[in-house]
Amino acid sequence: MENNKCKNCIEQRNCSDSFASWIFFIVGLVAAIAIRAVTLLEHVDTLYSKIAWYVGVSGFFLFFIYKYSINMKRSRFIREKELLKKMETNESLSSEDTQHIRSILCAISSKKETLNYLIIFILSAIAIVFALYMDFFRKG
Repeated sequence: MENNKCKNCIEQRNCSDSFASWIFFIVGLVAAIAIRAVTLLEHVDTLYSKIAWYVGVSGFFLFFIYKYSINMKRSRFIREKELLKKMETNESLSSEDTQHIRSILCAISSKKETLNYLIIFILSAIAIVFALYMDFFRKG
């Protein structure tokens, strides 16, 4: 899935949905589903609940290592190119600086990441409603 705005972009690999980014996207979604299923599975079988918890926490561990790695690369790049300093001092930006800033903005405006947050939000809302029902409103 090539992102047209990322052509000739130094971060094209990051914002053009690489295979690795899709793998970690899926890992993150599986983790989100697993963690939110813990409450449901507690009412089915504690073993399943524990498995879901381990899958969820392990998945988040891997997902956030990946996100941390990307964030550190971007931070190091910004620091090395002194992009913040140049912007804070209103120093004229070279065309190369502008390209660097554009590439970072391109990379952080991923629709996949926005979708990930939306799915996590929806799953969280469902999990809360279900947990409230099971804990306080269910008869029997």
